[in-house]
Amino acid sequence: MTDAPVETMWEGRYIVVRRSGPWEYVGRARGIGAAVIVAIDDGHVLLVEQYRVPLQARCLELPAGLVGDESEGEPVEVAAARELEEETGYRPQHVEALGRFASSPGMVSETFMLVRATGLVRVSNGGGVAGEDIVVHRVPLGEIAAFVEDARAAGMVIDVKLLLLLGGGMLAG
Repeated sequence: MTDAPVETMWEGRYIVVRRSGPWEYVGRARGIGAAVIVAIDDGHVLLVEQYRVPLQARCLELPAGLVGDESEGEPVEVAAARELEEETGYRPQHVEALGRFASSPGMVSETFMLVRATGLVRVSNGGGVAGEDIVVHRVPLGEIAAFVEDARAAGMVIDVKLLLLLGGGMLAG
């Protein structure tokens, strides 16, 4: 633990780079949060594929989005429902917060709220906003491991949060 003061090194619209003693890390600016969505529909899970500039590659992920980037104080459930519909074209009837998690706590101060979305109704094709080029995949739960392995073999980067769906099978060997 460090008692060193936190110094802002650089701040942009969405991220901020900070230093505290010897630690340098990145976080979200302006109190923006994030929601990651496990959207289950009739024995299927919704996954999204999109190009990620920091990776210089397409990435397979759970749907996700920012909370509070457009309206301060936005409830995580509202943001998650909005993002799910925008990215996948599915509107959830229920959104339940499952807990707060960190994906890379040694480098990033950002945490995300994992939510479960159920009662999905397809209302559009999804694909995100202009320039996101999101491809939606509706994958049977029993075929997740094979789907992810095929994506990896095709050169896609796999988001660590997909371990949520793969964990049991990976631990079993």
